[in-house]
Amino acid sequence: MQTGTYLDQLREIALDQHGLVTTSQAAEEGVPPVELRKMLSRGRVERAAHGVYRIPQTPSSANDQYQLAVLWTGDPNACLSHESALEAWDITDIIPNQIHVTIPRHRRVRRKGGEGYILHHNDLRPHQKTWWEGIPITTVPTTIEHCITTGTQTYLIKQALERGARTSLLPASHVGHLAQLLEERDFAA
Repeated sequence: MQTGTYLDQLREIALDQHGLVTTSQAAEEGVPPVELRKMLSRGRVERAAHGVYRIPQTPSSANDQYQLAVLWTGDPNACLSHESALEAWDITDIIPNQIHVTIPRHRRVRRKGGEGYILHHNDLRPHQKTWWEGIPITTVPTTIEHCITTGTQTYLIKQALERGARTSLLPASHVGHLAQLLEERDFAA
């Protein structure tokens, strides 16, 4: 049974997602596509990307761009990853020029608007993902491993290992393994 207006329903979802909601999430909440189009034409919602809408009556944050990238994929298993996750965890001085998102191997995204995103295909296990600021993201050990395998600069990886080891984000049991992976990568290069 519906409680409140359709816009109220969308706002409830958007409050947990940096002001954003997808078309499929709206449908799951019982909001008919025609109602979503009406709200768009009346300026009650704004199109943020293909299949993603911003609810203007919700607060925005500096991390909206990351949430948008994850939602834009249309995959509920998508998460922030690689250099973008490294930046989010704030354990390096990295400033990526594109947003990295990992989606399952079998998933293909054929949507417009992803020019600022780099999609990686990997079937992540549950222990490789967590949450950061309400956004799904790879864990620090997984993030560093991905950055090693995709060629992130060595000094940034060493910085991540050093700074991450000083926190509970990077367990000591992972540091040696990741340092070894980095050494093997650099030796092979």
